[in-house]
Amino acid sequence: MPSVLDQRPAPAPAEPRRTTPVRRRTKVLALPEAQWALAALVLFLIALPLRLLGAPAWLSGALFAATYITGGWEPGWEGLKALKDKTLDVDLLMVVAALGAAAIGQIVDGALLIVIFATSGALEAVATARTADSVRGLLDLAPSTATRVLADGREETVNARRLVVGDIILVRPGERVGADGQVLDGTSDVDQATITGEPLPVVKQAGDEVFAGTVNGTGALRVRVERDPADSVIARIVRMVEEASATKAPTQLFIEKIEQRYSIGMVLATLAVFAVPLAFGDHLQSALLRAMTFMIVASPCAVVLSTMPPLLSAIANAGRHGVLTKSAVVMERLGRIDTVALDKTGTLTEGTPRLTDIRPLPGSDLDQAALLRLAASAEHPSEHPLARAVVDAARERDLLPVAAENFTSVPGEGVTAGVEGCTVQVGSPARLLVPDGLHAAVVTELEDAGKTAVVVLRDGRPVGVLGIADRLRPDAAATVAALAHLTGRTPVLLTGDNERAAKHLAAQVGITDVRAGLLPQDKVSAVRAWEAEGQRVLVVGDGVNDAPALAAAHSGIAMGKAGSDLALETADAVVVRDELATIPAVIALSRTARRLVVQNLAIAGLFITALVAWDLFGSLSLPLGVAGHEGSTVIVGLNGLRLLREAAWLRHTERPGTSAHTAGLERQDAA
Repeated sequence: MPSVLDQRPAPAPAEPRRTTPVRRRTKVLALPEAQWALAALVLFLIALPLRLLGAPAWLSGALFAATYITGGWEPGWEGLKALKDKTLDVDLLMVVAALGAAAIGQIVDGALLIVIFATSGALEAVATARTADSVRGLLDLAPSTATRVLADGREETVNARRLVVGDIILVRPGERVGADGQVLDGTSDVDQATITGEPLPVVKQAGDEVFAGTVNGTGALRVRVERDPADSVIARIVRMVEEASATKAPTQLFIEKIEQRYSIGMVLATLAVFAVPLAFGDHLQSALLRAMTFMIVASPCAVVLSTMPPLLSAIANAGRHGVLTKSAVVMERLGRIDTVALDKTGTLTEGTPRLTDIRPLPGSDLDQAALLRLAASAEHPSEHPLARAVVDAARERDLLPVAAENFTSVPGEGVTAGVEGCTVQVGSPARLLVPDGLHAAVVTELEDAGKTAVVVLRDGRPVGVLGIADRLRPDAAATVAALAHLTGRTPVLLTGDNERAAKHLAAQVGITDVRAGLLPQDKVSAVRAWEAEGQRVLVVGDGVNDAPALAAAHSGIAMGKAGSDLALETADAVVVRDELATIPAVIALSRTARRLVVQNLAIAGLFITALVAWDLFGSLSLPLGVAGHEGSTVIVGLNGLRLLREAAWLRHTERPGTSAHTAGLERQDAA
């Protein structure tokens, strides 16, 4: 078993070791959209109480006018520019409606409309900026410099972007690999979790491929550059995230078409309501009042609120239970998924190797405690993940390791140390060249179970075998069952880990479709193939290697605790407490929210139709029109707020197949 510590001092790393990109946050208030929206909100909150308390009209009027200007000038200006392309922007329509409301004395309604749309635009700008920051930060995974070996054997430090195919680079212990390439000389363990998602470092030796941005372990590697830095796996991940994010645009275009048609229809109808009565001899003031009343009652405020309260209530309720969804659009999309693809390491599993088996061999005169203490003593100086698993297991059992002497480590093989007068070796059964014996059957049994087998030798004789594995999350099986119940099909496992380990874990949780050994682009290809068949795919992952698939999918959810910065930013939602059972719960909650949206749209449409018909064919007074318009808004708002109740979440978490449902049945049995 390889280790990342050696008695010999290793050269200092050229750059800080990290496996996630540096987070370059754009400050919210640095965005112009956020600044104008905040100004409009503050002015509105000052003006409204002054108006209600009977302050001079000129004072509240000036503040409301400032609200209109600060919140409405930007969408108004963009809308005017869009008119050059013969496009009527819905934001411009809202600005016109707000001004129309002010023209007939409804200045508060108009100002509120301005504030709502300014805030919405600011939130969209913040989300876009955060995603762009994260994508740019991913480039920090690749080192800025590399050590190039010249033909005469001399070394020089060069900008990693200037490397070309065929260059030879030296990667010292602890450094990050400067380019995608092939190992020419040396042996080391390389942490490539950011690329493949594998939980443990992988032994690399002559002939093996390495990737830019992965972290070298204890050995030095000479690598021949095989790809231009601009075409490295890391660079391609960045491009795939950007391209996949852009594929969501058709949905946005569809929404814009609906808004465009409504906007044009409303403007034409308002003009007709004003002009037709005038043509038949109506008074100017009467025609204008009827047209302004029409603009108010036909305004889509109730339609907008039909959508937002249910979705925002669902967002708030899910947030209280550890699931953060990034927008109302995300919450709506989650309810439409029909296929789920799950990552393995860090998603279905905890992502941390743990000791699972302690097997003393017959004739070794060691029990489990003595075997574990012996192995932990030899491994204690090491920082390799497998070594940490052994030492942590001993510590949990209050087994204090003894001081090790003459500690040495060989990457890919294991460690050797003197412990209480004996020479102890701990490492890979295949690499330590142990003769076949009693341990072989134990090793085979553990490896067939998807675990990593570690053999312990004392004075050259095998005395025990340890099994180490990434522990399955307690609610993994229940979550898979609940997702299958919701979507009508069993989730698929997408992982960069080896096929044997992946299939063993899949069998434990009830997954039959396993795609193993995948690089990021392979995951994206699988997702796009499903999407091409008309399926709406939800991808659940945690690492940088999952980010392109998260972006390409119809919806993406990231595990929050161990999730990389890019995965967290790319995903549509984040499970903050890493509770898998919340994923089917939030999907079910989203579906309920969508049903309430449909109910609200029906209510809003009924009110708008009735009020418009009353205004056109009867004599609807402006106060009654405003009352009807605002009344419909209140009704749909209250209907949507029902999802804020705790009962709404509990109803979805106690569905058949979920861990909460199982716990509820146990409580009933106990009662």
